[in-house]
Amino acid sequence: MSRPIWSSPWQPGPAAESSGGADPVTVNITEFTAHRPLDAAKVLVAGVMLRRTWPRTAGAVGMWLWMEAGPLRPRSGSVSLWRDRARLQDFVGRPDHLRIVRAFRDKGDLRSATWTSSESRPDVLWGPVHRILSGLDPWPLGPEVPEEGVAGP
Repeated sequence: MSRPIWSSPWQPGPAAESSGGADPVTVNITEFTAHRPLDAAKVLVAGVMLRRTWPRTAGAVGMWLWMEAGPLRPRSGSVSLWRDRARLQDFVGRPDHLRIVRAFRDKGDLRSATWTSSESRPDVLWGPVHRILSGLDPWPLGPEVPEEGVAGP
């Protein structure tokens, strides 16, 4: 039996208004499975700190933080939408993000997936993303992941 996935409220970014739901977006999911529960809590706090910068993050359409609590191997991560892949790469290379990644590199297992979606409305995207995080749909593989009803051509 899977545990519930908790998520933060949708946090729009500066590119949310220009998106309007019509243009394709780059979707990125990250998942960190901590080796120890205390490290999971520290990663979540670091994610909240990065979330505070979101309204000023160039090219960010919006994001959620998510968490699946568990006594032994808690999981957490983010789901973010971007104007394009280049803006996502800019964020990944930011010094504050790199500092967090390096600090927790050996504290758990990390995976991520990125794809282009023709759908950018958060209320529509959360359903398919939640199915992936819950294990109901397979974790996406490859550089471009076609998700039925979610991905662009």
